[in-house]
Amino acid sequence: MPWIVWLLAAAALGAAEFFTMTLVFGLLAGAALVAAVVAGVGVGALGQFVALGAATAAGLVIVRPLALRHMAQTPLSREGSDALLGKRAEVMEEVTATRGLIKLSGEEWSARALDESAVIPVGSLVEVMEIEGATAVVYPRELLP
Repeated sequence: MPWIVWLLAAAALGAAEFFTMTLVFGLLAGAALVAAVVAGVGVGALGQFVALGAATAAGLVIVRPLALRHMAQTPLSREGSDALLGKRAEVMEEVTATRGLIKLSGEEWSARALDESAVIPVGSLVEVMEIEGATAVVYPRELLP
């Protein structure tokens, strides 16, 4: 196959990667580029397909696990309300499914219980599960696994 066909295939696979962000099309695009180089050197069709297969296998075995491990890492720092998720707070005013007050990071926050049937008494420790606007959704720490 002529090298230009491999370049067109690499461009098409690169465009597919851009729209899907799956990494697989990107690895295939890189392999098609390797096949284009091999074709440009003058190697026959069989050698081009062997190069395509070897580059694809190398990408799947080496690059993909590294990328997946990198994507699975939690960010080093969280900002805004995301930084409050998982924090411990103290109940200042009884927390129910509709209202309550907690002390979170030195500030008073309105709160509601994650469990609609829960009533969390004053002085209890809770964990912030999510933030909805200016309200912290909390769960009692003693019930956490």
